[in-house]
Amino acid sequence: MTIADEGSGKPARTRRQIYEDGLRKRSLMIAGTSTVAVVLAIVLLVPLAPGWAAVKKSFFNWDVFSATFPKLLDAFLIDVMIFAWCAPAIAVLGLLIALARDVRNPALYPLRIFSAAFTDVFRGVPVVLTVYLIGFGIPGLGLPRPWNSPYIWGSLALILTYSAYVAEIFRSGIESIHPSQRAAAESLGLSRRDTMWYVILPQAVRRVVPANMNMLIALQKDVALLSFIGPVEIFRQAGVFKSLYANFTPYVGAAVIFLAITIPATRYADYLMAKQRRDRS
Repeated sequence: MTIADEGSGKPARTRRQIYEDGLRKRSLMIAGTSTVAVVLAIVLLVPLAPGWAAVKKSFFNWDVFSATFPKLLDAFLIDVMIFAWCAPAIAVLGLLIALARDVRNPALYPLRIFSAAFTDVFRGVPVVLTVYLIGFGIPGLGLPRPWNSPYIWGSLALILTYSAYVAEIFRSGIESIHPSQRAAAESLGLSRRDTMWYVILPQAVRRVVPANMNMLIALQKDVALLSFIGPVEIFRQAGVFKSLYANFTPYVGAAVIFLAITIPATRYADYLMAKQRRDRS
């Protein structure tokens, strides 16, 4: 049964739609009220803690924040540059590894073994350990400048590690395409290469965009791990300021900068995932 607004020109709505609208408004009201209550509790109760004055002075010192924040922004540009040259390399290498895992030619079976070993090794070793091993190990061979730069080998460590994860994401996208599409393409005379390039990959890449967005967000944060092998990026610069001012506020400033980048990117990734679910339904 439908209910229409007389003279409004609006389409009729069913009783269920009216009920769901009311339920949605009620849920939003409850969620908003509970959120405001929690925020007020934090704002009012945390300052009553016995050690709040010391914590505020050590972590939320406005004078230290205003003095260090502009220089932290400058140091963050190094993070952005490292991210900018790592991300394309990760996408390309990850896709190549995923394609190697999918080869069907028996003569190319060693590629499948190599790609499987690659993903197992670099997904199994913690990122920071890979950064240490490559960032200190390869320059330790006595390479001349600039080939002993921690920027090069630290970036390589990130590229290898994240390529292993991205490869598995691409592979899951490739395997999500129904086998009937391969069969249909090959029945039309397409080679295996053309089938992958023109039929499978375009669909697979679209399906894994949200997951890869989350990997990019993680990469942006993990660039800070390169500070352990030398580059003075935002995390290392915050540590310098922490020692200089004997205060932890620079770390809070660095966190604010990361949040300003990652939160919008996270919301965009959530939007893409929601859009993908709506398109499939």
